[in-house]
Amino acid sequence: MNLSKCFEGYTVIELANVLAGPAVGMFFAELGADVIKIENITTNGDMTRKWKLPSENKNTNISAYYCSVNWNKQVQFLNLKKKNDQKIVHDLIAKADILISNYKPGKAEDLRMDYSTLSTINPQIIYAHISGFGEESSRAAFDVVLQAETGFMSMNGQPDGPPTKMPVALIDVLAAHQLKEGILVGLLHRSKTGRGSYISSSLYNSAIASLANQATNWLMANHIPTRLGSTHPNIAPYGEILTTKDNKKVVLAIGTNKQFFELCKIIGRIDLSKREDFSTNEKRVVNREKLLQEIIISVKKIDSQDFIENCIKHNVPCGFVKNLKQVFETSDSAKITLNETIKNQPTARVKTVAFEINECL
Repeated sequence: MNLSKCFEGYTVIELANVLAGPAVGMFFAELGADVIKIENITTNGDMTRKWKLPSENKNTNISAYYCSVNWNKQVQFLNLKKKNDQKIVHDLIAKADILISNYKPGKAEDLRMDYSTLSTINPQIIYAHISGFGEESSRAAFDVVLQAETGFMSMNGQPDGPPTKMPVALIDVLAAHQLKEGILVGLLHRSKTGRGSYISSSLYNSAIASLANQATNWLMANHIPTRLGSTHPNIAPYGEILTTKDNKKVVLAIGTNKQFFELCKIIGRIDLSKREDFSTNEKRVVNREKLLQEIIISVKKIDSQDFIENCIKHNVPCGFVKNLKQVFETSDSAKITLNETIKNQPTARVKTVAFEINECL
């Protein structure tokens, strides 16, 4: 069905910049809401407009980074220190459903864009605020700092390498998802009570909440994760990157004994499945390096397409290691991209909405 109708008739005011907040605004734009993005005219707008690759057009005020989370928004450049411009936003708020902000402590009050002020104008407004280290902290919160402070960097990278950040600002993305969920709960609450609400989320809490099994490994087993490259502390072989006969890179994700047995058949090494030191997942984790050396030799004798096709046929989780050019050459990836012309410049990005729903009323 057409997801772009789900929030048709809703109005979202976006006072946030950079990535997390704008990603939330784009989510609602994709679902049919009218999203009005307010940018600071005194700074030439959202700071990410200037975050350009060397290969990008220097004569425009948009970057690929900016475009990644700013699709189909109505942009207004205002100076919210001016009362006239404040009134423009207040008039928009009076008819809006959702407001997204990421102000530092005290800033929203200075600009008369705080929840106390705006809920007086519109008691039904869903005010969604995202912070870095919590609402009381004015500390600058860029993604790499959060990745460092919440343990992600300590776990990421090669065993003999330094702590490494993930190549996507993943903490921002995770925080955006938390704020979306909060807004949806706020809308549900409003549908029952007729009242708006104030919703807040922080990058820090979103990151901690996303540590999932790694957090539990520490909380329950006092296990501090070390850098394992792409491999997994609990499963083997999982994340091992192998080179095929035609020099293609493939990755394995073996989660069960049956999958391991099928892998051994595919690579012509049934003997591995019969060895005591590889007979259970726990033993394969302990003997990971020894097992990897055996698998490397065998996979090197097989063409990549044959290997992948056999793995798929026998339900063995595996995949090619692709670069982004290869990713977006596939028809499946093309289905999740969005194009837009902004001031005569063609732009493209991926959707933030990656689900389907059979009905939107």
